[in-house]
Amino acid sequence: MAVLVRLIVTLGMLYVVPTGLRLIDPAGLRATARIWPLLAAPGALCLWLPRGDAATALAAVYAAATLALAARAPARLLRALRTPAGAIRAPAPAETAVATALIAPSVAGTALVAERAGYRLFGFDLDILALTVPHFHFAGFTAALVAGLVCRAAAPAHGPLARWAAYSVPGGTLLVLLGYFVDDWAELAGAVVLTGGMWAVALLTWREIRPAARDRATGALLATSAAVLVATMLLALWWALGEATGLVHPTLTWMAATHGLGNALGFALCSLLAWRRQARDAARQEETTP
Repeated sequence: MAVLVRLIVTLGMLYVVPTGLRLIDPAGLRATARIWPLLAAPGALCLWLPRGDAATALAAVYAAATLALAARAPARLLRALRTPAGAIRAPAPAETAVATALIAPSVAGTALVAERAGYRLFGFDLDILALTVPHFHFAGFTAALVAGLVCRAAAPAHGPLARWAAYSVPGGTLLVLLGYFVDDWAELAGAVVLTGGMWAVALLTWREIRPAARDRATGALLATSAAVLVATMLLALWWALGEATGLVHPTLTWMAATHGLGNALGFALCSLLAWRRQARDAARQEETTP
């Protein structure tokens, strides 16, 4: 499991986050996205070193970058809350999801420092801290980001479902995080909310985003991401239910090999590749339009 988790985390650090940043704000976050692999390289390297001072120092470099990224979320969200007249309005669902995406890597970065130092942060086992790192790169950053993108694209035709997706994915992620500190039942509640939101993302992707894809490759990537979400989130529900009730459920090793790998490759990677292709095609069309 350790090697698989390291590979998944490396993918999240070096590719998923910078690609996601370009989708969030191609202009405002362009510089951050460009240098992110350099900032993430120490974090990726520390995964393959023994726990100790060297690994902890490298992890701290990455954690500092994630905290700096998280610090941009409040200002961005505040700008979205202000109307042209200067009044404050309720947060838009897509912007709420995007703000969550910007904050999520800082949770992963903090857990990474503690795990590499061998420190049981808040009393959590080191294995749990190690799994928190990929969880908040994918279930945190990528899931919230994609929920926000889907909400922006599908809201005109499916407003209530799109808003539910954009609110429930960040809400479910937060509930799962709080469940770590409360009990397994609270974590199960978070898993239910998060699964509902992710299934809404999958449904909207399949029905609305996929048919509008500009080419077959993009459509296939979107279809894969939607189909994988149905299966991987069902596994997440099974695991959370088993933890809360004591019923038979998958082990953490099995979850990493199925739920974790499926979400990383089948959902996150396919989604980001598809949305990047969509954004690139849209930019080219704008350039050629007189």
